[in-house]
Amino acid sequence: MNIRKAILKDIPDIYSLVIELAIYEKEPDAVTATLEDYQNDFQEGIFKAIVAEENGTIIGMMIYYMTYSTWKGKMMYLEDFVVTEKYRRKGVGQKLYDFFYEESKKQGAKLVKWQVINWNTPAINFYKKNNTIIDDEWLNVKKFL
Repeated sequence: MNIRKAILKDIPDIYSLVIELAIYEKEPDAVTATLEDYQNDFQEGIFKAIVAEENGTIIGMMIYYMTYSTWKGKMMYLEDFVVTEKYRRKGVGQKLYDFFYEESKKQGAKLVKWQVINWNTPAINFYKKNNTIIDDEWLNVKKFL
């Protein structure tokens, strides 16, 4: 297995994993961004990604970007993290997480932040195992444009 930063040719596989995640989260029709959107936004540097591949096939990915915490400074935001179902519970997620964590430190981030849906017990347990803080005090707020 190889963990590396994504390149443009990886975007179709990353997009497929996003669709797989949307199905897993019971929101198959919620993805309105297109593959073309992903390709353009990746090329513009809007987001970066890390992929896990085995024998040339992408089996997991993380999408992330740098943002800013008014209290801590540079912050890396993890937008999505998915390992294809066949490869879950085989250490792929841990390798991706470790790579992301090290990359965040290299970029000077003081904090990494992300969301996890409250019923995703396997993910919550994974994060707890990695000594993260699961904050149940703050509420998510959003508005679609």
